Amino acid sequence: MFESIVKVDTVKEHNTRRQFLRTAAVGAASAALMPQLSWAAHSAVKPSSKNPNLVFIFADQWRAQATGYAGNTDVKTPHLDKLAQESINFTNAVSGCPVCSPYRASLLTGQYWLTHGIFYNDKPLDPDATTIGKVYGKAGYETGYIGKWHIDGHGRTSFIPRERRQGFKFWKVLECTHNYNKSLYYGDTDIKRYWDGYDAIAQTREAQKYVRKHAGKSPFALFMSWGPPHAPYQTAPDKYRKIFPDPDSVALHPNVPNSLKKKARKELAGYYAHIAALDDCIADILDTLRECRIEDNTILVFTSDHGDMLYSHNQTKKQKPWEESVRVPFLLRYPRAHGGTGREIDMPINTPDIMPTLLGLSGISIPESVEGKDFSGVIKGIQPPDNDAALIMCPVPFHQWGYQRGGREYRGVRTRRYTYVRDINGPWLLYDNQMDPYQQRNLCNVPEYAQLRQELEKMLSQKLKETNDKFLPGPEYMAMWNYQWDGNDGPKKPARK
Repeated sequence: MFESIVKVDTVKEHNTRRQFLRTAAVGAASAALMPQLSWAAHSAVKPSSKNPNLVFIFADQWRAQATGYAGNTDVKTPHLDKLAQESINFTNAVSGCPVCSPYRASLLTGQYWLTHGIFYNDKPLDPDATTIGKVYGKAGYETGYIGKWHIDGHGRTSFIPRERRQGFKFWKVLECTHNYNKSLYYGDTDIKRYWDGYDAIAQTREAQKYVRKHAGKSPFALFMSWGPPHAPYQTAPDKYRKIFPDPDSVALHPNVPNSLKKKARKELAGYYAHIAALDDCIADILDTLRECRIEDNTILVFTSDHGDMLYSHNQTKKQKPWEESVRVPFLLRYPRAHGGTGREIDMPINTPDIMPTLLGLSGISIPESVEGKDFSGVIKGIQPPDNDAALIMCPVPFHQWGYQRGGREYRGVRTRRYTYVRDINGPWLLYDNQMDPYQQRNLCNVPEYAQLRQELEKMLSQKLKETNDKFLPGPEYMAMWNYQWDGNDGPKKPARK
């Protein structure tokens, strides 16, 4: 009836997550062409000319299903489709805590959400955290960040001083905005600056300048974070909006209720217009890497911080455990590691795994603070894909999915095939994503799947044990971190008698 899932005991082969990381890092180092650089060094290290550059591009709220190479015939992504043919395509890449600030904090630290404490938007990441920007900088890299930040926690339009930039030297950033035309940003000073036109295009031009300036001189690690295709959906340049003149022709997932189909189509047309614009920006970055003759020695990543429900399951935005929210595109092109030919890897990769994997590919030692796994050996083809699952969670539901809007705490696992989720009261969701890709049949209480549910529950329990997650009610985590609720996010208080 269903295939056997990964044995829970495989996790126990490693006494601790850190021991696994040490082993993986050593294995990657022995096969690497460049020397391993130590994070523990107190002074900057002069990197080898073989050390790769890194260009990490991530959009906001771009779900995995919204690309041509994923089989979507409505969206126009010819440049990404070509890039996928030359890249490692992680088809089960997961945003384990699918919302903006939590993703970004885990991307920068390689840690899970209850370790770094960013499980709620607009909270500040510890400025003393060991982050990917600091690690690359210590290894002798030039570091830069362009676009949306959203882990400063001092106001969405406030200037971010150098001591809170987490190791990034070049800086053209705003904490957060969803105005994508002539939007505000800051450089090294608190002088207000504004992007010229559609900000993703202007940010891409800035990234191209950065690449041209540093190409061939010293290795660099550049992160570019676009605001689109996050709502508002109708603000892409007219050139791209005209590609989708008839929203009624846009196909919908079958899990969108009939009553919402008209609205969903209109918003999807705008969503796809943003994506078409960003696809051209990807082409511009690729052209610049080729122009500078560094495309073979540059790790290029395209991904997203989380997905977008867009009315599937009668839901909007993110935070939720369904595929449209948690699964994201993830392409990694680094010809020197995988030979320049593309291939798909269906092994789940989670947000905390990104930092150690990039460091492993770059020949840089992985800090002890990192909790994610280094999959650089899988990318190089010298290590078999992991049979583990990705942990997904919502420690505290908030904002558009707050308690009073139906939000709930949950923990779950996403394997190659299955999604299993429990909320604070017990098992909630179980889907066979292979047989039911739109997750329309919840198998959680189907007797024939009781054994599978038990196996997945054991796997989830092991994950929670590994990450020291006691799965407490959300308000307890808010109190633990001394966080204040935004607006009406908190649980509804009982009426006075």
